Amino acid sequence: MNSKLYARSEALTDAPFHYCPGCQHGIVHRIIAEVIDELGVRKQIIGVAPVGCSVLAYEYFNFDIVQASHGRAPAVATGVKRVCPDSTVFTYQGDGDLASIGCAEVVHAAARGERITTIFINNAIYGMTGGQMAPTTLVDQVTTTSPYGRNVNQAGTPLCISEMLSTIQGARFIARVAVNNPSNMAKAKAAIKKAFQLQNSGEGFCLVEVLSTCPTNWGMTPLEAVKWLETNMIPQYPLGVFKDAGGE
Repeated sequence: MNSKLYARSEALTDAPFHYCPGCQHGIVHRIIAEVIDELGVRKQIIGVAPVGCSVLAYEYFNFDIVQASHGRAPAVATGVKRVCPDSTVFTYQGDGDLASIGCAEVVHAAARGERITTIFINNAIYGMTGGQMAPTTLVDQVTTTSPYGRNVNQAGTPLCISEMLSTIQGARFIARVAVNNPSNMAKAKAAIKKAFQLQNSGEGFCLVEVLSTCPTNWGMTPLEAVKWLETNMIPQYPLGVFKDAGGE
């Protein structure tokens, strides 16, 4: 007798993802959708989509999504949460959106202790606009705007968002995860679920940073990209929980 072992989450539409082969946005979308289904909050959740590769997130999630200007998702989410305090509100942002043009927004949302959740996708590069150097680009990493590798003397060092935000008093839960293998996917899901649960229990700002691949702009196959993430990104951006002040 056949039985269904896995089905599409109710929090996802049936629209096919537009992401490049090997891109891990789809994995993170699926994890978020599963968490929303398991928590039973689909009717009350509101997402804020960024400018970047995931700009079309409103086509993939089966709940309300607000489109924000580049980098302004935390500001938009702040307004949504204050107007609809009983809603579960989250932003979904890449490293160009959050760590560059939107750095001030996310820092001050954390400082104010806004009761929102941010999912931060870090693939160490600008994806949608052609593979330029981002604040999270690694030292010596080649991009279209650093063809000889990121030069510390010219561009400084990579910005470690989770470590930085964990020093802010208003931040309640800050974690960095990856989705490069099943074990880490399970840890990523647990961290994202906890971030939503803390928000729903009245806690302040929560952020989960997800290390992700960009095979197209890294110039690699999907398998090469996963290996590069493991050997280069994780040493620069260690996985783990940087702050867990929930329930204090």
